[in-house]
Amino acid sequence: MRTPAAGLLFDKRDHALIRIVNRLHRTGHPHGGIRGRFYPVFHPNGIKELAESKSLRIAYAVAHLLDSLEVGAVEQRINALRMVRAEAIDTADGPMPLNTARVLLQLMKELVRADGDYQRQLMLAHDFRIAAGGNPRVIRRQLKRFHLLEMPEAWNQVTFDDHVHDATSKGRKTPTHLIMDAWIKGIRRLRVIHYNCITSRVAAELFSAARILGLDVRVGIEFNALYRNKFVQLIWVPRGFADPQDFLCFLADPKVMRLMEEGQVVSAYQQQHVMTLLRKFNTTYLPELVRTYDLPLSPIDEKDFLKFVGIGQKSKLHLSEYIQNRFIDALRTRLRELRRQDVGGSAEARKNTRRWIETMNRLDIEATVKRLLSRENNPEIHYPDIPPADIAALPPLMALSPAQVLERLAALRSGYHITLNLTDLRLEEVLELLYDCQGAVTRLEIFNLKDHAAGKTRHLPGISRLQEVINTGSIISLKQTVQGIMDQVAATDLPDKQDRLAKLGNILYDLATLKRFYHDTPLEGRIGSDSTGRSFKVQGMGMAVKETLPLRTQRELHHKKPGRIRFVLPVHITVYPRHTFKPRRPEKPLHPLLYRLALAVPPTGRLFFICEKSWQVASAATRMVDAGNVVTLGGTRSKQARGYGLEEEMRTTPLPWFSWRYLKTRLKNPLKIGFGFIPAFLTFYLTKDWWVLAWLGAPIWFAVTGLRNIIQSVLGGGGWKRSPLMRWNNTIRWDRITDSLLYTGFSVPLLDYLIKTVILDNAAGITTANHPVLLYTFMAMANGVYLMTHNLMRGLPRTAAYTNLFRSILSVPVAVCLNASLAGLLAMAGVAAPQAGLQKWAAIISKTASDFVAGIIEGIADRYDNIRARLRDYRQTFDRILDVYSQLELLHPEVTPLNILEAPATARKIARAETTDLEQIIMVHALDLLYFWMYQPRARIAFKRFVRSLPEDERQIMVGSQFTLTRHHAISRLFLDGMLGESFQKALAFYLARYEAYLEEIKQLGLDGASRETGAA
Repeated sequence: MRTPAAGLLFDKRDHALIRIVNRLHRTGHPHGGIRGRFYPVFHPNGIKELAESKSLRIAYAVAHLLDSLEVGAVEQRINALRMVRAEAIDTADGPMPLNTARVLLQLMKELVRADGDYQRQLMLAHDFRIAAGGNPRVIRRQLKRFHLLEMPEAWNQVTFDDHVHDATSKGRKTPTHLIMDAWIKGIRRLRVIHYNCITSRVAAELFSAARILGLDVRVGIEFNALYRNKFVQLIWVPRGFADPQDFLCFLADPKVMRLMEEGQVVSAYQQQHVMTLLRKFNTTYLPELVRTYDLPLSPIDEKDFLKFVGIGQKSKLHLSEYIQNRFIDALRTRLRELRRQDVGGSAEARKNTRRWIETMNRLDIEATVKRLLSRENNPEIHYPDIPPADIAALPPLMALSPAQVLERLAALRSGYHITLNLTDLRLEEVLELLYDCQGAVTRLEIFNLKDHAAGKTRHLPGISRLQEVINTGSIISLKQTVQGIMDQVAATDLPDKQDRLAKLGNILYDLATLKRFYHDTPLEGRIGSDSTGRSFKVQGMGMAVKETLPLRTQRELHHKKPGRIRFVLPVHITVYPRHTFKPRRPEKPLHPLLYRLALAVPPTGRLFFICEKSWQVASAATRMVDAGNVVTLGGTRSKQARGYGLEEEMRTTPLPWFSWRYLKTRLKNPLKIGFGFIPAFLTFYLTKDWWVLAWLGAPIWFAVTGLRNIIQSVLGGGGWKRSPLMRWNNTIRWDRITDSLLYTGFSVPLLDYLIKTVILDNAAGITTANHPVLLYTFMAMANGVYLMTHNLMRGLPRTAAYTNLFRSILSVPVAVCLNASLAGLLAMAGVAAPQAGLQKWAAIISKTASDFVAGIIEGIADRYDNIRARLRDYRQTFDRILDVYSQLELLHPEVTPLNILEAPATARKIARAETTDLEQIIMVHALDLLYFWMYQPRARIAFKRFVRSLPEDERQIMVGSQFTLTRHHAISRLFLDGMLGESFQKALAFYLARYEAYLEEIKQLGLDGASRETGAA
């Protein structure tokens, strides 16, 4: 339904993006065939910008990641994640690139998932386009919207989760999805837990995805062990592998394979009861639900349930979620029936419908299903988490004691850590297990969010104190602790109390041995969410140490807001800041003696170092406290917990009647200029008696500001010596200019009226005639404070905001010189009192001087940023070219790869299919380099610097590879075959029109190897 102001909201590009994303999501990912083979090879800032927009390319990658959880899609998911990394993370704009990338990925996920709710998609599409600009205020607003904490751009935060599950166990997400969502949350360390076994395919996907996004990932395998007529969980985390391939080789070891096969037998045993529960639900509980709530619920089909489970190990959690989904679907179906009956019905019928909706929303479906499937309600079904009376019925691996399980793991010849899961364990049991396992247990899962939600944390403070005492190594404290534990056991009525006391007595007399177990390797704490992404009420994955987050985020966490979904754990993790100084060598280094002298003086020495801040975590000092410093990154699915969306019959989001946020850009930008122009015009019109200033003062003021922004953009983007394909306005960001004009309008009453007239002239008597230096100094400082204030209000980086004060100081001599020059010109023209006239223009003179300095300083800064970005682009592309040449060396050890490219006829005689593919990849990289040179700001100067910094052999490879562009027939065929999809015409025309001129310019650089006509047919 269109709102009264719908014609004023949203741009055409918002609608276009939605159409493309929906078509992509419904028809499948288009990157198949030749496009699927070459599309990930293109650089995100390269020639494919001529074929598709950045928004669409991110949509391609995210939509592919959100595909079904089918087993055969592993390679496609990994390739899509690589594309996500390239498109959204490596090329994010603004002063907050990493947080911007997190927001863009989250927005695109929401956009794809909102298919069917066009109005919500419109809002998300517009938000995506605005967020892509990287404005800090916009990014922080979107972070709050999606309950994401702002992370430091240095990406050095201590964020982790030591217990999560993916879809191969009981989680909801594939390994790739899990890694992507963890990165969006800001998690840097993750431990993924699998039950009893893990396959090489799953491990390969997990490590590949983690390497792409830079996460520290560990795989943990949870084994059950018999202890005092119950099972305890030991999490085995293999370590000591050089790379993921080394871990996969470890899994292929015959001993490990036998262990995994035995683990699969255990998993099959543990899953038997699920289908039994399903059948009982169909026969017993389903009719009860139908009668109680009058819902159209049909029996669960076993095949449909197994399809829902997918690649995971079916569990009671899967069955519970499947029943809840069916229940919610039935509620919505019933609601639609009631609404149809209400049409034309009585007020009483509508009132009954509303009463029914309120009743259903108060119903806790998750708790209801959990109660139906509980052990207490199904005593005739054997649950595998309780040992049977006949231990022989257990799988062999499941019938081992903790010490026997650890003995099996120690025989695998791999480093490892063992974490003891503390669920349902008493204090004395933990002490016994630590002693019996002889120090092999090196980690305690000191806090688990799932156990906390279930109220199973009363035993944790005592275990935490035991951990602290063991790590201190004090025999006196350890003795007192063991005696206290014995007193607690003696006061219980446990059936095996005497046996427990006897065991604790043995430990008491052997405290020296217990101390020795943890003398060199302290007992560390681990914290996990046990997240599966399925529960409505349990916090999501991820925790963060508050001290390692930005100060702004820490202040927000301290503010107690109603409805806050985050939870501060009663756990304290000790962290220490660590600063690493890396030498910053200039391009032309100083004489070694001068360099050493500079390093010896601390103030100047800092100029030669880059300081990187990180955090050292004292894991052994993790302890339970009343007020902790660990906060959850995820929250509960509060909307689902409160209700089930029954208030709305259709899945639609109403559009706002009017919204400045979603206003069309072509309307918003003129309004910004108008809002700024009004106070500027009124100030000049009401305070000036000369008609020139009264009517033209505001336009002149705005012209100075606009010209400064244009000069800054042109100077930063390439100056006058730029590519002929780049127009002067290609690098200008008009939204930034409109923002500047908006805020500069409010500076007129501040500078011209309040500072210059009221304070300086009327109150202090300072004018251009008697004290020009003081006048322009005060005005410059006031302007600097105003600029700094509104920059901070807009959320811009503090460094950029504080720079305005420095810029204002530099503008003072410029303003004084400009004032003196104008005074001289007026005197030469015969003006009697030039200073009196200049007093009226003082604000404009100060503004001109300030913007002149700002244009130069910020233009140089933009120039530096553009050069740095282009150097990064060239480095990334050249690394890929080197990788291709390395592969050519391996394929043809007897032939130099450059010779293969120089003589295609010879190459065809010795080439294999792999050689042809690698040659085509080099052509793709050459196309990207051509696009950099012609279209990207400051690419030419960056190319010269980069190539001249390479060794001679690498320089020949870099320059020589670009002459594969002369194979215009082969490259044209790649375009026509769909290398860039259907919208290749602009890119192909650009290549054919420009490659010859480009190669001539490369030759004229005089670089070694530039004259090689590599690839000439």
